[in-house]
Amino acid sequence: MLESDEAARRLGVKVTTLYAYVSRGLLVSHPAPEGRKRLFDLGDVERLARRSRQGKTVETRMATVTTAVTQLTDDGPVYRGVPATELATSAAFEEVADRLWWGPAASGGAGSGEPTPSESWTPLNLEPPPELSPSDRMRWVVVMAGAHDRLRSDLRPEMVTRVAARVAATMVEALPWPTPAPSIPSGAGLLLPDGRDRPHALAARLAARLSPEPGEALVGAVNAALVLMADHELATSTMAVRVAASTRADPYDALLAGLATLAGPLHGGASRQAYSLLLEARHGGAERALDDTLRWQGVLPGFGHSVYKRGDARFVVLLALFEALAPPDDVAMVHALVALAAEHDIPPPNVDLALAALAWAAGMPPDAGRTIFTVARVAGWTAHYLEELEERPLRYRARAVYAASG
Repeated sequence: MLESDEAARRLGVKVTTLYAYVSRGLLVSHPAPEGRKRLFDLGDVERLARRSRQGKTVETRMATVTTAVTQLTDDGPVYRGVPATELATSAAFEEVADRLWWGPAASGGAGSGEPTPSESWTPLNLEPPPELSPSDRMRWVVVMAGAHDRLRSDLRPEMVTRVAARVAATMVEALPWPTPAPSIPSGAGLLLPDGRDRPHALAARLAARLSPEPGEALVGAVNAALVLMADHELATSTMAVRVAASTRADPYDALLAGLATLAGPLHGGASRQAYSLLLEARHGGAERALDDTLRWQGVLPGFGHSVYKRGDARFVVLLALFEALAPPDDVAMVHALVALAAEHDIPPPNVDLALAALAWAAGMPPDAGRTIFTVARVAGWTAHYLEELEERPLRYRARAVYAASG
């Protein structure tokens, strides 16, 4: 069943038009269990959509993807019923991953403090990684982890999630140490707002690999970034993972499909470009940085989003954490960039700008945003992989429109 916003989106109409269809008898709405919302049958919506295409039936075997993992709303992604913006500052990334994988029933819901189904957030004992870039090291981890797994074809959900947790932890372990290497107190971990301590949390280990000063505030900010970037519905890399799952590829190969797609400069790499924008603004001022970037790139990295036309709620959460870490002058500069862009009707800033600002303030390398994005997205990819295993295999088959050349 679809909520009204999603049904309207699939039909390409406004919600008011959707309910006009109901009044004309073209669709039937059903009461939601809580009684306040109205729901629509997916099959009814798809049939009406086909009728709306000039009355023609479209020949296709391309699947319609229905997911219970993440819903995109004007207030950001919602992970199985809970806004990611709430989880970012109230739950550890590991708990959020369990929510994505197992649903709200996992440990009573993220943030409950009870044992979770996935306890294997410990790195694999692999050989030292070669001297590669961070993104190549993370791909190397997946290849090596799969090569060492003698039962990599075991697709039981509990085994798939164990693989995901260990791969994510090993990705962090394989990253190079910053220079100078940080001094980490014994037992350092992630302290959540409710006072619970999570020793050896992934966010603490990742912060130590990216920043020479991984203090408590930075660990909390990295955790929030991991949570916010964990999933984003059917993003391009997620679709690649689902296609791999549809062929019943093992989880390692499916993760490699996601990583291959993420390697493209148009997906996952925008925070690095936004990082460069911030460096230019620090040296030459906000006006010069924006003008030069528009002159040479035509667009502003870190601004605008295909989904969030009125603003990215994830940006707001990470910006507040950046403000708690950065010097006042740097905070003022980021605000000046955002204000100047708004004056010229440039779309609102997105999470990539906030991710870049956080990395910039913490002395992280320029590609730290991509690193955080990659580690985080292992959680979402795995959730969609598990969901796709419940569908019929080989269901992704689009039909081409053949156009003879010459």
